[in-house]
Amino acid sequence: MRHTASSRELPVNHGWSSPLKTKRTAHRSGIRATGAVAAVVALSGALAACGGDSLEEKGGKEGGGGGKSIVIGSAGFTEHAVLANLYKGLLDDAGYNASIKKVKNRELYEPALEKGQIHVVPEYAATMAEFLNAKENGAEAPEKNPVASSDVDKTVTALQELSEKRGLKALAAGKAVDQNAFVASKEWAEKNNLKTLTDLGKSGLEVNVAAGEECSERPFCAPGLKDTYGIKVGKIDPKGVSTPQSKQSVKEGTNQLALTNSTDATLDQFGLVILEDDKKLQNADNVLPVVNADKAGDKKVTNALDKLNRVLTSQDLIDLSKKVDAERAKPEDAAADYLKEKGLVK
Repeated sequence: MRHTASSRELPVNHGWSSPLKTKRTAHRSGIRATGAVAAVVALSGALAACGGDSLEEKGGKEGGGGGKSIVIGSAGFTEHAVLANLYKGLLDDAGYNASIKKVKNRELYEPALEKGQIHVVPEYAATMAEFLNAKENGAEAPEKNPVASSDVDKTVTALQELSEKRGLKALAAGKAVDQNAFVASKEWAEKNNLKTLTDLGKSGLEVNVAAGEECSERPFCAPGLKDTYGIKVGKIDPKGVSTPQSKQSVKEGTNQLALTNSTDATLDQFGLVILEDDKKLQNADNVLPVVNADKAGDKKVTNALDKLNRVLTSQDLIDLSKKVDAERAKPEDAAADYLKEKGLVK
């Protein structure tokens, strides 16, 4: 699912590529291309390569206070790093000794979460639901028998049921969403009076799309644009998902659309705007914590992390990513400032 060639290590398109065929690259993405079974086999060595010290190690320079140790997994791309630090701040404030462990992608951190080597990860509801669907029911399940949809309640319920089977617990989803999004140049959209994907379909304009090469067959990419919106899709330009090259090609007019994620903080730099997914083609990739039920499934952890759900918005994710990527703030500093500003920590 967020996720192919983007700056993230998870699927960017949390929502359309099969979790067993992607990087998410994260990413979003997507998320988002190794198989889950192979990833489990290679887990110990890969974790060492990605994160340095053992996941069983307590505390460390990224650790918090003197309470029970809790390890938060982070895939390292900006948004995920900020979310991990937001979780850390909340858990430290609740009396835990929280630390962050960088793990390259979902294929690696999800098995570690099941094993209790990692205790908490920020997740995206639809993407994680289909990742677990594939592990539970086979690699073809996300396409043949998907459990995620644009309905966030049904998607989270499916995720919770699949999580329980693996000793995990999916907490409540927040308002913040990061899902696939199609962007056009602001100038071209205004010229053709386009605000939504429905507007584009009605316009009759043919568009070239900058995305991953799999876009031509993924139901949430070119086929979805054609079937749901009646958009005339010409060429798929394989410049990747949410890459600078794909966005630059739209800015220059080589392509008319690019696939990115809905919290992409760089769109203004390229003069791009999101065309609204008004018929809800994309799945509900609301942000939520997934925890190891035995190690971090207690009410204290839930209550601490739920504070963020009540406040964090998609725009907040964009603004936080801008602080890190454009203003060069550290993820931990951006997260700490946000938590204090919102009154979420003492």
